[in-house]
Amino acid sequence: MKKKILALLLACCMLVGLSACGGSDSDQPANTDQTPSAGGQTPAPDTDAEPEKVALTVWTPSEDQNPDLGAWVVTMCDKFNEEHPEWDITFEYGVCTESDAKKLVPQDVDKAADVFLMGSTGLENLCQANALTEWGGSYRQAVEENFPSALVDTLIYDGGLYGVPITTNTYFMYYDKSVFSDEDVKSLDAMLEKGTVAYPLNDGYYLAAFYLANGCNFFGPKGNQREAGIDLSGDKAVAVTNTLVDLVANPNFIAAAPSDAIAMMREGNCNAYVCGTWQAAQTEEILGENYGVAMLPSVRINGVDTQIRPFTSSKAVGVKSSTAYPEAALNLALYLAGYESQKYHYETRGYVPCENKLISEVQSDPVCRIDSATVSQIAVPRGSFTEMSFFWTPAESMGNELRDGAVTHENAAEKTEAFHAAANTSGVS
Repeated sequence: MKKKILALLLACCMLVGLSACGGSDSDQPANTDQTPSAGGQTPAPDTDAEPEKVALTVWTPSEDQNPDLGAWVVTMCDKFNEEHPEWDITFEYGVCTESDAKKLVPQDVDKAADVFLMGSTGLENLCQANALTEWGGSYRQAVEENFPSALVDTLIYDGGLYGVPITTNTYFMYYDKSVFSDEDVKSLDAMLEKGTVAYPLNDGYYLAAFYLANGCNFFGPKGNQREAGIDLSGDKAVAVTNTLVDLVANPNFIAAAPSDAIAMMREGNCNAYVCGTWQAAQTEEILGENYGVAMLPSVRINGVDTQIRPFTSSKAVGVKSSTAYPEAALNLALYLAGYESQKYHYETRGYVPCENKLISEVQSDPVCRIDSATVSQIAVPRGSFTEMSFFWTPAESMGNELRDGAVTHENAAEKTEAFHAAANTSGVS
C-alpha cells in the first residue's frame, strides 16, 4: 500500500529515530510515517487506500490467550485490527512468559515474535543480543507522557528506551485493621508494639529495601550506572545491619516468606506481612472487613525514622529489532499497553494498571492505590544489569545469618563489609 506523503514540516518534526538496541545505523528499520497518540492510537488512516497486508506474531503467557480468562491478547489484537483499516493484519500467537523472553528471543531473533511481553529485569540480555527496537521520537514521547517515570526508567538501557510498561512489579504491606490503625502502619517500630509483622528477610528482593532506605544503592540511584556497582558499604550500611539485628531480636518480628506468612495469618499468628499483588485476593478473603493495604512503613535507623524503599520493575511490551512491519508492530505494542487494553487486563487477569489515566480511575481498589503510590513515591527502579545476579546468594546468606542470630552488634561492621564484597563479585575465580 502506498502511504500518503506527509507534509515536509511534519516529517521533520517527528524525528522518529527507531533503531535496534546495540545496533548501528545500518540496522535501523524503516521510519514510520504516522505519529502515535497518547493511548497507542494513530491518526486517522487514509481510508481510500487499500489496506496493507501485515503478518504479526505475538508471544504472551498462556493465561493471556485462555478464553476462560478473557483471552486478553487475542481480544485486544482483534480490536486493534478493527480500529486500523489501513492494515489487514493476520495474527499468530505463541506462548512465552515475561521471564522466559530474555532467554527465548535471543536464541533466534528473526524467528521470535514481532511483539512480545517481557520483564524489564531481562532488558540487558535482550539488548546485548540486539533483539529489541529502540523507541525514538514521538514513540518515546508517548511512553514518557503516559506512564510513571519510575517504570519508564526500568526500560531504559544505555540511554535508549526499549519497551512500554503494561504493569508494575513491586511490593507493599498487607495488614489486619483490627490490630493496626492507619497511623500505626506508617512505622514498623510502632507496629511491633501492637502485633506481629512477617518479613522475608532471607530474600534479597525484600532485604534490599532496608539498605535502600539508608542511602545504599544498586548501580546508582536509578539502577542505570553499571560502574557504580552495588553499594552496601560504610557507616550507612552498617547502621542498617544493626537495625536488622534489633528487629530479629523482637519476638513480634517474624522472618518468613510471603507464602508462609499468609498461612500464619490464616491461623491468626501473623497480623501483617510484606508481598506484592499476587496474594491480594487470598489476604482479603482471610481478613474480610479488616483487610488493609499500605505502603512499606518507616523504620528507625540510628534514631531516625527512615522510609523503607522497595525495588520496582515492570512487565512490558517489546518489539523485535528485525520485524518486517515496524510501524504496525510499534503501534500494536502501544495499544496493548494503552488505556483500553490495560483496563481489560485488570478486569480479566487482575493486572494492576500503570497507564496514568487509568491509574487515577482505579484508586478505589486499595491494591491499585497503594501499588501506584509505592511506585511513584518510594520505590527504586531495579536495574537490568546482569551483575545483579551476584547479589542474590550473598543476600540469602545474610538474611539467614541475621535470622539465626549469627550477625550481632559486635560483628555488624565485619559482616556488612563481607556482604558488600560478595554482592560485587561473581564468586567464580
